[in-house]
Amino acid sequence: HVVTNGASELIAEVFGDAGKHARSAFGVAQIPLGACVEIELIAEVA
Repeated sequence: HVVTNGASELIAEVFGDAGKHARSAFGVAQIPLGACVEIELIAEVA
């Protein structure tokens, strides 16, 4: 939770109210390149 909370806090700090978002988590046996966490961001720039 520490890493994902940190990512959410960074997004809120950078984008303010426009950075409010939903997030989800799922478990997998292995992530590529030996990573322990994968964070994906999909953003619209207008």
